[in-house]
Amino acid sequence: MIAGVTHGPVGTIFRIARYAIHDGPGIRTTVFFKGCPLRCWWCHSPESQEVGPEIALKPDRCAACEACIALCPENAIRRDASGILTDRHLCRRCGLCAEACPTLARQVSGVTLTVDALMAEIEKDVLFFDQSGGGVTFSGGEPLMQIDFLEAALRRSKASRIRTAVDTCGYAPRESLVRLVDSTDLFLFDVKVIDEGVHERVTGRSNSLILDNLRFLAGLGAPVRVRFPLVPGVNDSDASVEALARTVVGAGLGQIDVLPYHRAGLAKYDRFDRDCRCSDIAPPSASDIERVTSILARAGLEARVGG
Repeated sequence: MIAGVTHGPVGTIFRIARYAIHDGPGIRTTVFFKGCPLRCWWCHSPESQEVGPEIALKPDRCAACEACIALCPENAIRRDASGILTDRHLCRRCGLCAEACPTLARQVSGVTLTVDALMAEIEKDVLFFDQSGGGVTFSGGEPLMQIDFLEAALRRSKASRIRTAVDTCGYAPRESLVRLVDSTDLFLFDVKVIDEGVHERVTGRSNSLILDNLRFLAGLGAPVRVRFPLVPGVNDSDASVEALARTVVGAGLGQIDVLPYHRAGLAKYDRFDRDCRCSDIAPPSASDIERVTSILARAGLEARVGG
């Protein structure tokens, strides 16, 4: 992906996933934005949490050539008896070390793009959208943290007759949501857990704003599909799922996606020197998934596993 040069808002993303089938109807291109206000224990994309580009480390690839040490303008990289070490407090994420690394032991996670450059990538997949009823999904991280870039990309997508979806955790100013309603065909709205104390403990934030925004969007008649990450030991009890069902039905919504926790992102934490709170969490069993979907179905919700 190459950043374009033009006027207008720019944004930082960390991945574009093509042929995505779990981020809205049909075949989709999913654009993953950097930056998230939550710190969910089970996050499988720790590279999404910080807004700006950052350096991902893969020490097993390191040849100890010391090219990174010689180039670092902040003296943030040094060598000791254990190998090549990086002080992330000194690092200003310039990316020079990654450019110089011959073994890709250092890579930049995140690229800054203009709307023109992003649209050029999205429009490569228009044929798949047209054939499948798909489109583009803006996800994250939390895309509303880059509201100007997101709004511009949504409006450009609609102008190009591309169907749009926004996957949001809902922790954003209400006025940001209002800016997106006219250009968003579907909101994929994450609801982690209803108990406010539990939510704050496992994400770092209260869910009051999130639930208010869910009711607000539903009250506008905006197309909303709730997404529920099923995490054993966090939100999988009968009481927790029943509270979720009451909240969704009470908002006047009828659809929910159950997203079972998986362990695919565990290895990423070491690459960014982040503490992992999910290493002891096991994925839910098939019987637990069936139990949860049955509770949701009994409440009158159309529940499906996946997205």
